[in-house]
Amino acid sequence: MNDYKVNAATMSAKEELVDVYAKKFEDATSVVVANSRGLSVNQDTELRKQLREAGVELKVVKNSILRRAAEKAGFEGLNESFVGPSAVAFSNDDAVAPAKVIADFAKKADALEIKAGIVEGKISSADEIKAIAALPSRDGLLSMLLSVLQAPIRNVAYAVKAVADAKEEGAA
Repeated sequence: MNDYKVNAATMSAKEELVDVYAKKFEDATSVVVANSRGLSVNQDTELRKQLREAGVELKVVKNSILRRAAEKAGFEGLNESFVGPSAVAFSNDDAVAPAKVIADFAKKADALEIKAGIVEGKISSADEIKAIAALPSRDGLLSMLLSVLQAPIRNVAYAVKAVADAKEEGAA
């Protein structure tokens, strides 16, 4: 009888964890699943710091809980990546941030390996996550867009100035 209470309490706690992570999968703009086995404590601390600064939450969770949470959230295709140690990075704001931080960090730390992910509701392979990581950040893209939008205005201003200078020289 006593074992049943312990098992029921354990199962209840696990179900709560499944619900928590299912909600994280549903709410996240992007998720990156990685294998972080082999990282030193200093590397792990540095990775977590960089992710936190980018507004990304990193969790290491049992694969069985991640599988059930992914299924509950409708991402059962992600289950094949939950083999071996799994670190999961969740971002609710920037879809590129977790991929960018983890991919950049993996260049310095060979032990860190991207397995798969979710970007805006679509399951993505490791190669797709790495391609997303190569994209400029949101601020970089906005800066590029602003530059493109300013170019015609700048060209018109140069043309008007050239016409004004030419008239000024003609009048003198």
